[in-house]
Amino acid sequence: MKLKATVPVWLRAPRNSLWLIVAIVLLAVIASIAPVQLPVVIYKVALIALAAVLGYWIDRAAFPYARPDGYLCRDWRRGTNEPENDVDHPVVPSHQPVFVAAMLRRAIVIGATVIGTALGL
Repeated sequence: MKLKATVPVWLRAPRNSLWLIVAIVLLAVIASIAPVQLPVVIYKVALIALAAVLGYWIDRAAFPYARPDGYLCRDWRRGTNEPENDVDHPVVPSHQPVFVAAMLRRAIVIGATVIGTALGL
């Protein structure tokens, strides 16, 4: 299989660029329809972002010895030298179920924190 020499612009754009554009358009619509509500929307988005960060740190504090990156074969901060189309940071084979559980636990803690904050708005 031969790869193209150039990659189209639409494939070089960062992931979720479409959703960023949609969000900006929706903010513009809110600003044009109800400009008074724009600070409220920004406030709520900031609180949700803060809740996501808080959920991450709650997980780290509650489970200090069960961080998901602790189950990798090698420290991910040192970079990777795997060949193309291979796993960047492999998990220790005997620890794969525990790794999956740690990832799911973190996602649940962060999600619960975000939902709890959103319900309080």
